[in-house]
Amino acid sequence: MSEPWTIARVARWATDDFCARGLDSPRLEAEVLLAHALGVPRINLFLELERPLSADELARYRALITRRRAREPVAYLIGEREFYGRSFRVDARVLVPRPDTEALVDVALRRTASRALYGRALDVCTGSGCVAVTIARERPTWRVTATELSADALDVARDNAHRLGAHTLALLEGDLFAPVAGRRFELVTANPPYIPDTEIDTLDADVRDFEPRLALSGGADGFQVTRRVIAEAGEVLAPRGVLALEIMAGTSAEVTERLRAARFEDVEVTRDHTGLERVVSGVWPG
Repeated sequence: MSEPWTIARVARWATDDFCARGLDSPRLEAEVLLAHALGVPRINLFLELERPLSADELARYRALITRRRAREPVAYLIGEREFYGRSFRVDARVLVPRPDTEALVDVALRRTASRALYGRALDVCTGSGCVAVTIARERPTWRVTATELSADALDVARDNAHRLGAHTLALLEGDLFAPVAGRRFELVTANPPYIPDTEIDTLDADVRDFEPRLALSGGADGFQVTRRVIAEAGEVLAPRGVLALEIMAGTSAEVTERLRAARFEDVEVTRDHTGLERVVSGVWPG
C-alpha cells in the first residue's frame, strides 16, 4: 500500500518542487496554497499534519501547484493580498499590492497629521484601491476620492472598498485628475506605472507575464505618467497640500528635481521597509 498524501507529506513535496524551480519563498508559498486548497487558515496545517488529503483536496492543490509553476502570482491564485493589515482581493485586473507601497501610506498620513481630523484626499492610479481604502479607513473623518483609467481595475477597487468598510471613498473612472477637475485636496497620492518599457521584459515572470501592462509601463524613460502627475497636481492641491509619489528605486534624485522645478517645497525622500528610496513627497505652496 502506497504512503498516503498527508498534509505534512504534500507540503514537503511542494516545498521541494518550488525550491528546485528557484522560487523565493518555497515553503511559505507551498503552505499558503495548501491552506487555500483546503479552505482553512494556514495555522490549521500544523494542527493536522498527519491528516490524509481527499482526492478532491489533492486535485485542487495540484492544480494550484501547476499554475504556480508557470509563475502565476500567489496573490492571484488565492485571490487576496494583505496590505497595511487588511486583506485586499486581487486578480489579473490589478497590480498585486506590495509591502513597499505601505511607505506611501505612511508618508501620506505623517505629512498630513496636523489635519488628521478633517481633509480631502485623492489617490490617482488607484488600481486595487489599496492606498485609497487604507487612507479612508485610517482617516475616517476625511473625504477620500480615487481615480483609475482601467474600468476593470476600478471594479476590483469598488469591491475592496465595500468589503473593507471604506464608506467615505468615492471611486471615479478616468485619467489622473480629469474626473476631479475644479476640486481641491489637502493630499494627493500616486503609485503611477514607472517601469521603463525597455525593462519590462527583464522583470520576473510573475510580474512580466501576469500583471497588467497598463499598471507597469512608464513609457520610454519610466517617467511618462510621473511627469504628468507632478505637472498637473498643482491644479487640484489646496494651499500647503501634500503630494506623495511612489517611485522606482534609484530615481529619487530625478523625481526630487522635478518636484522642485514644479514649485513644490519641503521635498522629502522616504525609504521603504527594505531600505530603498521609495517615496518622494512635497508641499504645494498654493
